[in-house]
Amino acid sequence: MHMHMRSSPLPLAALLGAALSFLPGCENTKASSRSPSDLQAQEPASMQAADTWKRARVGDQVTYSFSASQGSGPRGGGAARTLGGLLTLEVVAVQQPWVWVRVAFTDESGRPLPSARLAQDLLLPVRADTTRPLDVPIPGKATAETPSFAGRTWEALRYVSDQRPVDGPLRTRVYANEPGPLYLTHGLIEASTEAAGFRVPGGATLTLREFREGSAEASASAPALERPLGPGAYYDRRVDVEPTHGVQRVCFTAERGYVLRTEGSPDTGTDPCADFSQAEPERLEELLVNLPWEVLASEDWPPAAASTRGTFNAEGRAVPALTEQSSENVEGVQRVFTQTYAAEPWALGLAGLPYEARFQPLASGTERVVDGGKRESEGGTRIVRWGSWLGGSK
Repeated sequence: MHMHMRSSPLPLAALLGAALSFLPGCENTKASSRSPSDLQAQEPASMQAADTWKRARVGDQVTYSFSASQGSGPRGGGAARTLGGLLTLEVVAVQQPWVWVRVAFTDESGRPLPSARLAQDLLLPVRADTTRPLDVPIPGKATAETPSFAGRTWEALRYVSDQRPVDGPLRTRVYANEPGPLYLTHGLIEASTEAAGFRVPGGATLTLREFREGSAEASASAPALERPLGPGAYYDRRVDVEPTHGVQRVCFTAERGYVLRTEGSPDTGTDPCADFSQAEPERLEELLVNLPWEVLASEDWPPAAASTRGTFNAEGRAVPALTEQSSENVEGVQRVFTQTYAAEPWALGLAGLPYEARFQPLASGTERVVDGGKRESEGGTRIVRWGSWLGGSK
């Protein structure tokens, strides 16, 4: 495989899939480090959270302070980088079984952040029920405490997972025993991940700032899914890189605060995303803690090397694009690598495209330079289709 990804940012697919690459080993101790009493303490919380999704009301809202920092390292060059502000989740429509949540990262005064990757709010339809049992245990040792946040004292469990002896992160999560108004994030009160000493030092935090409960009288129609975080939407990528040829579909959904992502061949049926039975669930709050960190780990947008302006076309949609070319000579064989990015990742032409795909190359390819300077394609990838699979939300 000669695909050339050197200058592209970390693929955000990693973010929505398994734990981030900077969190090695944090998942594989999750079962062994919990005692039966921890499990019992968690059980009622998950049951209550489940019921609360069914009682979701328009206007339910939870706000966190967030921060992320990265020290100098292989990617960061010399300067440390930081990002901070507010993260707000708000229920904007309820049409059971779907609860429509708006997710927004802003500065302290509610204005858009300068980073293109977090400049727009995102929509997240979440099922209030589940199609299969979902449980993602929280790694670490649990201790009970009663912290005060957002004007109220909570009965909570603090989970601490210290992977620093094996170059991993120190990870702390504080969850309310009764999530109540914090059901959108499983009752998360506080989270911090400290990646000291591993590749790039730094970390990320979320701290509960305030919450508001909506009104039973309030109602709103489901909004158009123009800027999906992922759930409710899909995208297809044509892959022509040996040995893979064909279209791969990436589908997203969310159930009771878990995000599910699945990848495979497109179904031939009428529903483009009918089967999530094998999808790996991830806690929504984990995705949100990690997102600003992932943004710092990536180049800002658009990638500096992408300079040739043009247009990207897919299914009758035309989007302004930037293309980057580079070449490499290995053992006498010269190859030219091309990557095309969205010039404006929030362009209307990309409406309905899941978040992760907006910040990956829309198209990439490799060509081999043969006698006389002619180029022969060695394959590539291209996003060919995307949209919503939720009925009536196109």
